Amino acid sequence: MSGKLEGKVAVITGGNSGIGLATAKQFVAQGAYIFITGRRQAELDAAVKKIGENVAGVQGDVAKLADLDRLYATVKAKKGRIDILFANAGIGELAPLGAITEEHFDKTFNTNVKGLLFTVQKALPLLPDAASIILNASIVASTGNPAFSVYSATKAAVRSFARTWILDLKERKIRVNAISPGPINTPGLDGLGQTAGVGDQLKESLLASVPMGRIGTPHEIAKAVVFLASDDSSFVTGTELFVDGGAAQI
Repeated sequence: MSGKLEGKVAVITGGNSGIGLATAKQFVAQGAYIFITGRRQAELDAAVKKIGENVAGVQGDVAKLADLDRLYATVKAKKGRIDILFANAGIGELAPLGAITEEHFDKTFNTNVKGLLFTVQKALPLLPDAASIILNASIVASTGNPAFSVYSATKAAVRSFARTWILDLKERKIRVNAISPGPINTPGLDGLGQTAGVGDQLKESLLASVPMGRIGTPHEIAKAVVFLASDDSSFVTGTELFVDGGAAQI
């Protein structure tokens, strides 16, 4: 039986761990050939090995436009097109108002907003009409969280991009949607707690906000991304799909 993404070519930024890696595995299982990116070569190589087939890894940082150019030159040479683009790469650190540094602001916006914008814009020449673009946003674009204002603002920008880009791309019938995960059990979430010195307390506080009573898994996000990437969502564009256990809905 053929998969939902049979014969499709996909690019996933930040595909070496967490949501990106889980989505990469799902895309391949559904018949796609994928290119994944990551900043660290060793982790990228390990991810490619885990995925196993129909995958190529291209080292790069989305905040560096030359790295994006190298990514798309590789995709063009190997496959010539991108049917599905999952702009997933992102970073987040805690910093309360009053302690926000210019470095924190620039680092977060350069990856999550500038990097995502140029990930999409530089892909346009390789996207056929009716391609699917999925942006990784977050429920924090809609909710208030202490010490998370800069990250939350970047995700609100990502959500806005989905609304406006469907108008810029309407002649080409390219769909653009945002996926907004709630608390998800990823290395990024673990790292956030450790960096802030709060360890498991962060997970416990997030857990209290989820009506379903648990943290989500990367696999659960990946299945929702497959829906937005496939023809199952052929009349869905400009939307924000919450996969959050109800956290942003109450």
